[in-house]
Amino acid sequence: MEKLIEAFEKCTLLQALPPKLIETYYKEGKFQFKNYGKNEILHFEDDFCNYLEIIISGEVVVERIDESGNLLTVTSFRSGNIIGANLLFSSSPYYPMTVTAKLISKTMIIHKNLAFELCNTYPNFLNQFLKVISDHTIILGTKIKHHINRSIRDGIIYFIKKEYLIQNSLTIVLPITKKALAEHMGVSRTSLSRELQKMKNENLINYDTKSITIVNLSLIG
Repeated sequence: MEKLIEAFEKCTLLQALPPKLIETYYKEGKFQFKNYGKNEILHFEDDFCNYLEIIISGEVVVERIDESGNLLTVTSFRSGNIIGANLLFSSSPYYPMTVTAKLISKTMIIHKNLAFELCNTYPNFLNQFLKVISDHTIILGTKIKHHINRSIRDGIIYFIKKEYLIQNSLTIVLPITKKALAEHMGVSRTSLSRELQKMKNENLINYDTKSITIVNLSLIG
């Protein structure tokens, strides 16, 4: 029951349903839960999608490998987010990319037939479901376009600017490892390190294993 309350509090899709109905479905086993270990694959590319997964805890990422063999993290999902909404009723309901648990994660499953029933019975649920589909389409489209059109240096500068605004310091403490940053940018760690070294040689930045220091203020201008 604790899992159910946690899911309800974090997911706007579930909040569109009567609490008593959710409790009943939980007791009847219509809502199911799955646990994933760190780096465990939820769905491989081309896996068939026949249920929604609401993330209760942890972090799940959508990844693809480009033609050069680089791992690209297209987007990430956390508590309250939903996986599979844009595929469930598609004419081609197959995952186009791999979905992996970046951290130990827990999800709640709603099978296709039940999701269809809820959409037909509860207009607010249908409205939220359509919103989730639209948001996912925008997120994935924007991310893919963003990674295709951006050079490694552009990606580094974007990251520096974002963290500068968050941390309000010219010395940015890295919130993730360089390996994770490289994966997020869709490049190899070697390529990222090479570009960081070039920027250091051009007196744009200094860096070590835990931080990047902005030397040339034009980077954040």
